[in-house]
Formats: sequence, structure tokens, C-alpha cells
Amino acid sequence: MRMFVAGEWTVGARQEEVRSPYSGEVIDTVPIAGLDDVERALASAVRGAAAQRRTTGHEREAILRRAGDIADTRVDELAATISAETGKAISEARAEAGRAGDLLRLSAFEGTQLYGDTLPLDAGAGAGLNRLGFTLRQPCGVVVAITPFNYPLLLVLHKIAPALAAGNAVVLKPARQTPLTALKLVEILLEAGLAPEAISCLTGPGGELGDALVRDPRVRKISFTGSTATGEAIARVAGVKKLSLELGASCPVAILPDADIELAAQAVALGGYANAGQVCISVQRVLADRAIVGDFLDALVPKVEAIRAGDPNSADIGTLISEREARRVETALRERNGARLLTGGERDGAVVAPAVVADVSPDAPLSQDELFGPAVAVTSVSGIDEAVQLANSTNYGLGAGVFTGNVANAVRFAREVDAGNVHINWTPLWRADLMPYGGLKGSGIGKEGPRAAVQEMTDVKTIVLHGGA
Repeated sequence: MRMFVAGEWTVGARQEEVRSPYSGEVIDTVPIAGLDDVERALASAVRGAAAQRRTTGHEREAILRRAGDIADTRVDELAATISAETGKAISEARAEAGRAGDLLRLSAFEGTQLYGDTLPLDAGAGAGLNRLGFTLRQPCGVVVAITPFNYPLLLVLHKIAPALAAGNAVVLKPARQTPLTALKLVEILLEAGLAPEAISCLTGPGGELGDALVRDPRVRKISFTGSTATGEAIARVAGVKKLSLELGASCPVAILPDADIELAAQAVALGGYANAGQVCISVQRVLADRAIVGDFLDALVPKVEAIRAGDPNSADIGTLISEREARRVETALRERNGARLLTGGERDGAVVAPAVVADVSPDAPLSQDELFGPAVAVTSVSGIDEAVQLANSTNYGLGAGVFTGNVANAVRFAREVDAGNVHINWTPLWRADLMPYGGLKGSGIGKEGPRAAVQEMTDVKTIVLHGGA
């Protein structure tokens, strides 16, 4: 498959294979972009941004709505591509592809809602009544979107759809492992009428390409989803630019004595293992009260053992993104430091059986480090005080959840836990595309979700009209 750079599809000087993480079969080949491709993409984006800025919100909305309608007709094709290049279960891939059209249309609408504010200038001493003040929002210009492998359609859309809706041009760098879905999305946008210079999609290695993109002064906005280490590196070299960084996590879920245990077990069995645990808001840590931890584990383990992992065409969950990642998760589950592996953890190629680990120390790597695999670590706590303390005990702060029938405990957890998304009586693995989404602490800066992202993709100007001295 060709990449799209500077208004044209190109095969590039070199190619590399995209392989299925499950079977190892070659799915397709894509170009390996180089620094000359980065330069062509950025030069084109500068021209595209100037043209996009002169379009109306109505025009941009119409294009993205058409793209959404086209995406609706290609759910099966998109799902097959997602599953093939990620190893994701086809049922999960269909769910991801099925949200694309609505996300495009929602972004299209939000791009038309760029309201400003009137300013009460006369409240300032000496300003008088001869001036009017107001604010305008305008596109940032050139936006670089760097996206991960785990949701190669939705997480691309959460960046580029609001950017285009706000009137920017985009240079997209999808994950090296999963370029095919992003390229199919570019095809849809162009078919819908997007100006060719409004988007480029560079395939190939992230290190050299990403570094060149984020350093370039022509880029005014960077939207990145990936590891905290890479996000920190971007922040160090980007210079004076707007940044949205969606980074790592080790999401906690507290289960208090008055919780509905069956509901909690059901939710954790869903929230800890979807997409083989390769979700930033996956449940990684369960902080279960000592009074009910045994009952909770009795309810959870059979549900986890019922999750079928393997062939993406038939299993409940598929593979990790690579055998290397699967070996990393397998090693992490072996090095338990006294914790008990109750079920799962076996590896077959890139497939890891869903695991439950009990008696995990709050200081252990399974608690402190992002696992990004199909396992949940259970730690016993004594009451709400310790639950809140341990929920806040990592460097991350993306999502958290609490199960309780006590409103006071729910309110306290919501107020005191440092996470960008807090769920009461469910796990953090729940996201409506329209809601603001982003983390605190080492989990990032900025918010996604079309309304929030459109704001992030624009700059505010203050205008003062002087009617006299």
C-alpha cells in the first residue's frame, strides 16, 4: 500500500512488510518514509493550512459528514484491516470500526461551534465606553498527530477529525505496526472531498520521523498518544508549541465492603482484558477491601477463565501486538515477588492467557508500572482511606473507578483521587467519544474528545475595537 505525502500517493524508496501478530503472515507492504518525505509533508501542510484557514465551518462540516457516511459503508473492511494488523478480535475490531462514522460527524459539528467571548473592557479604570472587546478562535495551522497501535482507527480519528474540523492541516504518523488502517482512513477523507494538501500520512519508523516532525518550527500543535517516556522526550524537544499528550497509566479500581461484588467482578472481567489489556484505561490494579477480597476473587476468577484468547477470528480477545510484547508480559507475570498467580499467564506466540494475580504489593512493578497486557493485580486494603492513598500512589493519573453503595465514599473518591476520569460503580474502561478525556500527573496533558480537542486545535485572539481616545 502507498503512503500519502504532499498531495500524492507514493511508494517511497524503500518498503517494509506489515505482518499479522497472530499468524505472522504478510498482510501488505508500506513505504519507509525518510527525512525528505517529512520535509515534503510539512511544506505541503503549510500550504494546506493556509487554504484550510480560508474555508468555512460549513464547508469543513460537509466534508467530514460525507467521510462519516462513507466510513459507515466500510465497517467490515475497516474491521478486517484492524484485526489483521493488530491481532485484535474481530468482534472488538467491528466495534471500533462501527464508531468511526459517528466520531467524524461529531467532530464535524464541533468544528462549527467555535464561539468567542465579549469582553467587559469598560470595567477597567480609564477604558471608557469607546471600545469593544471580543475573542476569536482560529486554527493553529500545522498539526502533527502521532498515534499508537492499540486503536489504529479511533485514536487516529480522535486527533485528525477535530484538527480538520477546526481548519488545520495534519501530518499523521501512525504506529509503525499498524499503518494500514490509517491509510484507509486517508482514502475515505480524500474521497469525501478533503483538500489533498490538508493531510499527509507518513509510514515507517517513529524515532527518526517523529523527532523531525516535533522539532520543526512550522508545526504549531502536536497531539501524541503513547508511552510516558516518549511523551517526556517530545516535551523536551518540541519547543514553543501546543502539546496534547495522552500517556501511560496503571488504572486503579477500589472495591469497598458495601459494593455489589457480582457487578464489580463482571466489570473488572470486561475492563481488565479488552483488547488483550492493551488499553491505557484498562483495569490494572484492583484495591479490594479485606472484608470482601475473598468473595471478589471467587467471583472474578471464573469469569476471567471463561475469556477465550487466541485466533482473532473466533476468540473473545486476540493477541498482543507482537510476540516480543507477549514475552515481556509473560516475564512480568512470572516475577511476582510473592504474589499469587490464580489463573492465566501462559503464552503461545503473541497470545497471553488472561491472568489474575492476588496479594500484589502496592510497591511491586505490577502495581507501579504500566503492564499493557491481559492481567489484573489485586491488592487488599483496609477501608476508604487506604484505597484513596493507594489509588494515588503511582506516577500515573489517567483513570480510576470505585464500587460502593455509600454516596459519601463515592464523593470522596471522586474528589480525592488524582485521575482525569473517575467512574463510580464501573471501571475506567468506559469512554464516550464526546466526553473530555485525558490524564493527570505522568498520564499526560490536554484533553481529547471532539469538543475539547477542537478547542485544543485552535488559538484564541483578543480583538479590541477602538472607537475613540
